[in-house]
Amino acid sequence: MPAARLMPEAGPSPSGNSHLRRILSNDAAKSVYARIMTLIRVSEAARFLGVSDDTIRRWTESGSLTPLKDTSGRLAVDGLELARLAGRQAHLPDDPSKAGSSARNRFVGLVTGITADKVMAQVELQCGPFRVVSLMSSEAVRDLGLELGSVATAVVKATTVIVETPQGKSLI
Repeated sequence: MPAARLMPEAGPSPSGNSHLRRILSNDAAKSVYARIMTLIRVSEAARFLGVSDDTIRRWTESGSLTPLKDTSGRLAVDGLELARLAGRQAHLPDDPSKAGSSARNRFVGLVTGITADKVMAQVELQCGPFRVVSLMSSEAVRDLGLELGSVATAVVKATTVIVETPQGKSLI
């Protein structure tokens, strides 16, 4: 389900939301919140960050996230605020290879599947909540010492990365 969109009022929230009122108390904050916000429900926010719904609720209660209501009256958070929190809290496991590389997309994870024949192999990694699949030679699997449960890093350097959104407009 696509995220709801809401344009908040310039003044304090009629629901008496103290967090929003505090944020909207100065002109700089008003200009930030004058944009159209993407509201993300608690369950979606939790799924995106890999935490529980209760963690998102605790963050709204502690002031780490501003609690808002979507059009159905359900607890939600601003997508931009959630993205900034996710960026501050992001931490990747150390890359065991310690290799220098120009590639910036590195996913450290556990090998969860290997399907191989004499020539080719499919290797699956679970990198946090993401499944990454690589096709390589069976010789490379042996040379790298890959086996189920071993730690490996998927390195992705691509000239084309496709980004999709549920409410996006097609260019075709």
